[in-house]
Amino acid sequence: MRRRALLTGFAGGLIAGGTAPAFASAARRVLHVRPGGSVQAAVDTVVARGGTGWTVVVHPGTYREVVNIPAQAAELTVRGVTPDPRDTVIVYDNANGTQKPDGSGTYGTAGSATFTSAAPGLTVRDLTLANDWLRADHPEITGTQAVAAYVTGDRTQFTRVRLLAHQDTLFADTTALTAFDRHYYRDCYIEGDVDFVFGRARAVFEHCHFHTLDRDVAFKPEGMVFAPATARANPYGFLALRGLVTSGAEDSAYKIARPWVPSYETTAWPSLVVRDTWLGPGIDAVTPYINMRDAYPWQTMRFHEYGNSGPGAVISVPENRPQLSAAEADEHTRRTYLGDWCP
Repeated sequence: MRRRALLTGFAGGLIAGGTAPAFASAARRVLHVRPGGSVQAAVDTVVARGGTGWTVVVHPGTYREVVNIPAQAAELTVRGVTPDPRDTVIVYDNANGTQKPDGSGTYGTAGSATFTSAAPGLTVRDLTLANDWLRADHPEITGTQAVAAYVTGDRTQFTRVRLLAHQDTLFADTTALTAFDRHYYRDCYIEGDVDFVFGRARAVFEHCHFHTLDRDVAFKPEGMVFAPATARANPYGFLALRGLVTSGAEDSAYKIARPWVPSYETTAWPSLVVRDTWLGPGIDAVTPYINMRDAYPWQTMRFHEYGNSGPGAVISVPENRPQLSAAEADEHTRRTYLGDWCP
């Protein structure tokens, strides 16, 4: 299904940005954004007032805008009014190769994001973040990464958030190469095709649903769920636990992961643990991992599994499915990854 067709089913129409948000209570540091308003305008108000601990409440509707939350908006909460994330949608359509309006070049992968945050202590709840840029509409663009959310900053928490895009949906990263920013994603729905959960954050995905899209391509694999780029000094990378992986593609069309060693950080040692998770038939059970570049084979990375189930978790070639022992699995929990932070 084409992404734009999917988005039009949500409550609300296309909303023009720029209208100032209304204050619900300055004393409580709460801002409300309603259809006709702008989430970015609310964020700008928070920054202008120099405060921390604000809440931006976004009412049901579709807000077609780019949202950028700077580091000084610390301890910010952005939340939908209803518990159904489909009711409140923030969406835009920039890609890596999209030309900027000022003619200064293209956006690049990180710059393509609909939602960007560098704020420590960010909480996002009960809404949808989407990038509805489509390859088929732009055959002239080769930089097809189109990010829904690019998130850095320690103690970032997403709960009941839908993240929708194709390539590079969620860029879970850190504020610096030497930072070990912690992210926690709970009860989230994340869909895409190529490397659609990637970055170097220390990130826990608990009870999350990952869904792989069906690409109109003649080759296999069609894509990969994860592409971690964990710093070598970071003992923990991505941890997916008690979730599920489903697919809109044919059986075995997707890999669990491939390691990303960026050209700007060639010492990276990607880390991924998938445990206690149901892997559907869309995952290639025989060879679930693949190289991004042959110079960095996945077998030399920190890729492990434990206690998974489902047709995509069947171990037919053990050397292709590195498993943790029970004792080793005890080191890969939400508590060990998040340390003294209890979201």
